[in-house]
Amino acid sequence: MAGEASFEQPLVQLRTKIEETKKFSAAQKVDMSDMISKLEQEYTTIEQSIYENLKPSEKMQLARHAQRPTTLEYIAEIFTDFIELHGDRSYGDDLAIVGGIAKLNGLPVTVVGHQKGKDTKDNIARNFGMPHPEGFRKALRLMQQADKFSRPIITFIDTPGAFPGSAAEERGQGEAIARNLREMASFGVPIICIVIGEGGSGGALALGVGNRVLMLEHSIYSVSSPEAAASILWKDATQAHRAAEAMRITSKDMLELGVVDQIIVEPLGGSHRDTTLQAQFMKDAIISNLKEMLPMTPHQLKMDRCAKFRRIGQFMMIGSPNDNAVSSSTTNAKLQQNGLKVN
Repeated sequence: MAGEASFEQPLVQLRTKIEETKKFSAAQKVDMSDMISKLEQEYTTIEQSIYENLKPSEKMQLARHAQRPTTLEYIAEIFTDFIELHGDRSYGDDLAIVGGIAKLNGLPVTVVGHQKGKDTKDNIARNFGMPHPEGFRKALRLMQQADKFSRPIITFIDTPGAFPGSAAEERGQGEAIARNLREMASFGVPIICIVIGEGGSGGALALGVGNRVLMLEHSIYSVSSPEAAASILWKDATQAHRAAEAMRITSKDMLELGVVDQIIVEPLGGSHRDTTLQAQFMKDAIISNLKEMLPMTPHQLKMDRCAKFRRIGQFMMIGSPNDNAVSSSTTNAKLQQNGLKVN
């Protein structure tokens, strides 16, 4: 196992011990099968215990795992006939975002996602998955094309956040993200967004306005990175584990808060342990959700998306008789009064 997280070290040590025992047994021609069997059983027990009780900071390590599958790997496993399209028709082509046209069991779809590198050279070329404005504009161009030709949109989210450099700001980083949010809200086609690794800040939201937002089991979704939050709150980035706990960034937290609609399970140990199996889980979830949405009209899809985001959160009505907290149910009631169906 390459690039193990710190909490996986007991497994690494035990696996090393198992391999050394096997080599010794073969070299010395000594039957040590009983000892090897006990060690492997111990390994399985420890492995299950670790991954069933991960802390938010440990989930963060898995979400950032160097071997975690990327958008292009999932596209190759889930879709057929993928044609990658490039450029924003204005400035250039940002390799931190990939996208194009593909088929899902014969159905034409548009696929867009963040793309991290698999090694140092690739990561530098793809800016570690942090898009510039031209990346978001490329994504928007592809999604507008999908809306024009009535193709469902599938997005894969995996970024620490939008690139914060001065060049990106000069080219309109904030405007590019805001435009994506506005335009995605208005599309009359089904949109499914899947957080496959790290969903950070506006860089994630720019691909995250969907009718259905799904998360892989060990992915994270947050308004900022735990390191950035720790730097703001405690002036100490090493307190990221505290921030991760407080920010509720895990898939379970997001489901409880109503931010996401479904958690897609991962193979034991994370998606990098079995990319093909993980892709099958994701494909099943995509198809299941698309079946619900394909019969819907463009207007219904827009209203469904609107209702989904209006259901998120709780707010205080300042100046109301008792200043009571008003939940999303109040908003839902108002939507229904206007003839909108809220699930």
